[in-house]
Amino acid sequence: MAPPATGTWPRTTVLVALAAVAAGLAALPVLAPAGLSRHAGPLLAGATTLIVGVLVHRHSRRPGAVSPGVWRTFAVITALVGAGQLIRGVTGAGVNPQTGGPADVALAATAPLALVLWYLLARAAGGRASLQVALDGAVALIALGVLVEVVLPAVAPRAAGADRLLTSGYPAASAVLVAVGLVTLASVGPARRRAAGWLLLALGALAVTLTSGSIAAAEPAAGWDALTAVAYVAGLAATTLALDADPGPGTDEDADPVVTPLAGVLVSYCLAFGVVLLLLAGWAGGRPISVLEAVATGVLLAATLARTLLWAADATRLTRQVLRAEAYFRTLVHSAADITIVLDQRGAITWASGAGKGPAAWAARDLEGRPLLDFVHPEDRADLVRVLAAADLDDPSGRSFRLRTRDGGWRPFEPVRVIPSEALHAAPEGAPRGAARGGNGLVLHLRDVDDRRSGELELERLAYTDYLTGLPNRARLMAALAGARSRAAAGEAGCLLLLDLDGFKAVNDVAGHEAGDLLLIEVADRLRATVRDRDLVGRLGGDEFAVVVRGGLSEATALAERVVTELAGVHRAVPTPGADPDLVFDVSCSIGVTALDPVDEVAVTIRSADLALRAAKAAGKGCVRRHGEAADSATGRRTRLARDLPDALARGELRLEYQPVVGTVERRVLGVEALLRWDHPVLGPVPPAEFVPLAEDDGLIVPLQRWVLEQATAELAGLLRQGRDLQLGVNISVRHLQSGSLVPDVAAALARSGLPPRRLMLEVTESLFLGQPDRADGDLQTLHDMGCVISLDDFGRGYSTFAHLTRLPVDVLKMDREFLAGIEADERSAALVHTVIELGRRLSIDVVAEGVETPGELAALQVLGCRYLQGHLLGGPVGPEGLAAVIDSFDATLLDGEPAAAGGR
Repeated sequence: MAPPATGTWPRTTVLVALAAVAAGLAALPVLAPAGLSRHAGPLLAGATTLIVGVLVHRHSRRPGAVSPGVWRTFAVITALVGAGQLIRGVTGAGVNPQTGGPADVALAATAPLALVLWYLLARAAGGRASLQVALDGAVALIALGVLVEVVLPAVAPRAAGADRLLTSGYPAASAVLVAVGLVTLASVGPARRRAAGWLLLALGALAVTLTSGSIAAAEPAAGWDALTAVAYVAGLAATTLALDADPGPGTDEDADPVVTPLAGVLVSYCLAFGVVLLLLAGWAGGRPISVLEAVATGVLLAATLARTLLWAADATRLTRQVLRAEAYFRTLVHSAADITIVLDQRGAITWASGAGKGPAAWAARDLEGRPLLDFVHPEDRADLVRVLAAADLDDPSGRSFRLRTRDGGWRPFEPVRVIPSEALHAAPEGAPRGAARGGNGLVLHLRDVDDRRSGELELERLAYTDYLTGLPNRARLMAALAGARSRAAAGEAGCLLLLDLDGFKAVNDVAGHEAGDLLLIEVADRLRATVRDRDLVGRLGGDEFAVVVRGGLSEATALAERVVTELAGVHRAVPTPGADPDLVFDVSCSIGVTALDPVDEVAVTIRSADLALRAAKAAGKGCVRRHGEAADSATGRRTRLARDLPDALARGELRLEYQPVVGTVERRVLGVEALLRWDHPVLGPVPPAEFVPLAEDDGLIVPLQRWVLEQATAELAGLLRQGRDLQLGVNISVRHLQSGSLVPDVAAALARSGLPPRRLMLEVTESLFLGQPDRADGDLQTLHDMGCVISLDDFGRGYSTFAHLTRLPVDVLKMDREFLAGIEADERSAALVHTVIELGRRLSIDVVAEGVETPGELAALQVLGCRYLQGHLLGGPVGPEGLAAVIDSFDATLLDGEPAAAGGR
């Protein structure tokens, strides 16, 4: 067995060959003798048919053949037809024989195979031939039969005496074939409509062949032979084209329901009414209507009426479905949150649904026929045009635009989807050409985003607003700085001010966080009133604020100085509920100023302003510094100290010095205060006022003070073992108390050194008591109960109040140096110091005067009755190696200086 042929159907080659055969068969009856043509014509037709059949059979066996059963059935039909033609050629019956013969047996056998072929095609299409299609086929069949019965005798009058098989059987068969073709065309889906059309053409050509053959049997003529041959070959060619166009049984047509083509309906109706008109015309001309023709016409009209009633019933049913679907659709669309707008070729609204809710919404009839752009805000029309002209209409890019409401307001809408509509044409007026793909119109699906936009604006406001002060927060400031940087790149000068409040921590510690919040609100209000309208003021966090200034460095510096002046007295304007009304806070602000450089990133600009702010704080309270004005050196020193402090203790750079405290009655050194010192290997001696705050900020103060306690108690214990009667004073940080480890650290130091607790005096500031009252009443009372002496350091500076002395475990008051200023000449200062000393005597609290520098101060304090003195006049700080010598060599005659009249007395 030969291998199957490969490749596609050779359509062009076959059609050209068939055209040549048709031309030869048409010319043969005219050019060849009658005897030759009667043999040659059928032989040529038969050979051609067999060759086509072989090609079809080979094509049906190729891999992946489409509808192989259809192709093989066609191959069998061609074999039978070819055999019949060959028999006619051998017997000399000719293309159109006058009598029946053996060839007609083979040709008659093709009729049932033709029905099988139609069945295979219909089954490949799903077998979905409806009753309407069957009626159309019946109408066509009856009409064609009547036409043959009427027309054939008129064309061939002698057909009545000829062979009835040829003159009546073949025309009847042609009517059946055409009816089969019509039914096939009506029963297949769109995917096979092209193949069915070729099949109808093939069956029509075969009907012409049979009809012309029946006429030639009664009226022999060369013309009828030529027509028969050409129609035969044309039918053969159309059949091959039909089979070639068939998509095969695997085609999925479930998504495309079969609908009877209008052409099939028109053909059936035209045939039916054509038969009626033809019979009436013949009757009017004197031709009688036979009983068979009358019955056939009646059946034909009845079938046509039934077909019409079915169409009416289908129309009624479909109308109800359409109305029901439309009602569902309208209910769904009009109740949806989204709205839909359909535009015509001029950009006008042809249909709108869900066009808004409420009294301000448009009615759909008010929108239809009007251009959409008339309802769009002028500033948003360009966005709408870009949405409609987008290359991907399913992606409107998240743009929104405002539509005018009935009351003249504007409401924002967001395009959800923009799709072309095949029922419309072109894009809205003003949109670029090609906005609607394929020349179709547009359907816009819009979402009302007014409520969502309001929520988004509120969320945006919350996201970019400080909750306490109502000022822009850090995120908003970052965005403003980015915009100012862009403007600076365009030539517009800009600056940044960074503000930090001085003394704010004391407000929180003393008066509480509520007072601190009130202070921040007052600062925000004053900043709003001070800065210009074009400047942006915001809060970075805590007590830090920032101002983005639209102007040069000189304008920004002048504004910073005005802010410093305005905030100088802010603490006096803040009511503090529940706090002592006599509290006075020394609150000011320091400001760093830097110019915006478009080359620098926003983070660099903030860093520059922060450097300037640090320089301002290093210079003192209420200062303004520009970036570059000693900012680098001051900040560099601070950065270096913060970096080196954690390892300073391990490197042995920290040490203790001790300053004597002298008793005027005992006339000797009664105690010493331990003072921490840092000898930096590069920067030299660093004062405690500079590195202790760094230790507190960086969380190093607790281990640092733990070392001080252990070192100082051990060194004093050594002096006690040598027979000296001394007391040790150690300064305690508020952070140490807050850590909760002060009591165990003191107990551990005393245990390791063997120092009696009564020899240890813990010096704390009043802010520690007021900021942590629970901790002060707890841990400090515990230390006092252990025997330690509690000293209130720096009394008279800041926020002193006598009311706390009655409840706190205070044994010693140390008056600050600033408290003693002017005591020699100022009666009021002397009176105040005398009051403190007298208060201490009445409360059994010892009073120590710090910072005694001059003999006049010494004499005045003695006159006022102060028993304990400390200062450089009586002895400066000294290391542990020289402390014993200083104590032993104290010159008591220093206390015998010339007495001074305190306060000028």
